[in-house]
Amino acid sequence: MIELQRDQLIFSFPEVHPDAKLTISFQRTLRVPDDGFKYALPPGFARFPIRHVDDFAQRVPKRWIEHGGVMLPMYQSEAMWLHFSPHYVGSRGQYPFAIRVLTGKIDAITGETYSPGLSKNPQNYVTSPGQPWLDGYCVGKGVVRQFVAMPLGEGYTAEEQITGSDEHGGVQIVVYPMKKEAYERHCPENNYRVKHLNRMSCATVLDFEMGVAPGGQIDQQIYADRFDPADWEETSSRCFVHIVNSKVWRQVTLTRPPIKPPTAKEYTKAGLPWFSYYDDQLTEVDSTEPLERLLSVNTLKRLWTGKQLDGNKSCDPKVVIPIRNGLRKNQVRESNL
Repeated sequence: MIELQRDQLIFSFPEVHPDAKLTISFQRTLRVPDDGFKYALPPGFARFPIRHVDDFAQRVPKRWIEHGGVMLPMYQSEAMWLHFSPHYVGSRGQYPFAIRVLTGKIDAITGETYSPGLSKNPQNYVTSPGQPWLDGYCVGKGVVRQFVAMPLGEGYTAEEQITGSDEHGGVQIVVYPMKKEAYERHCPENNYRVKHLNRMSCATVLDFEMGVAPGGQIDQQIYADRFDPADWEETSSRCFVHIVNSKVWRQVTLTRPPIKPPTAKEYTKAGLPWFSYYDDQLTEVDSTEPLERLLSVNTLKRLWTGKQLDGNKSCDPKVVIPIRNGLRKNQVRESNL
């Protein structure tokens, strides 16, 4: 079962375990400069507003109704990241999930076209807990290219670059819970709570339909599954997340879209924080060839028009806040200076 609560998707599997629940939110963020450098994790400003597609059946494309799911607004070349938050089950800790993230049915971890099921070689999913966030396409070990919204049909999206088609667009999420017996085996009683990982900032006529394209580079690890493939349920829940251009969001929903986020240069100039995250208890996965061949939005724009993407000026983050997982309750993180 999938529910929409407070602009978050909640995936529940009561037939597996009464507390097998995963919350996924879509975070507004800075678009990092696409200048050949690798940037720290940009902040989250707030969740994107999310609405049921069915509530606006007369104003959205027919195939959206066929797919079901939800929709959210994004400006052209706006960026986002996904936040994964499994629910806690008493003293056993968080219930584990395997999560596939696809854009236009292209897997963001492997670059392969969607086919059902989980694969561990190459790994086509992330696990949570373990992977708190996903900011983009895995294009190298320890590096992703940021998720950036672009109109379908112009050749920018990962879907169009890999398949030559603009058939699907949007984002698709597929969630697999861990089997109950595997959870009880891997997560004994009295497991400690993982501290809350806060990545929120302290700062206060275009095409209708959008897809997701690769943007600038971010320093982010994609972590390998530490469990056995047989630990995951074969059944899953799948949700289409359609993307509406913010310029027409008001016409569709009769509500205002969020204001445009600041540029990375404006944000950095104000002295506000970026973030870094590393979990030394987990192993990274490497990229695969299809995603390594992706060209970024700015690269394609320069090739096709000779112009740079607006708001693409380089910046030098001065304030980078480290976040590390794996500390026990009340444990103080020791200095490495």
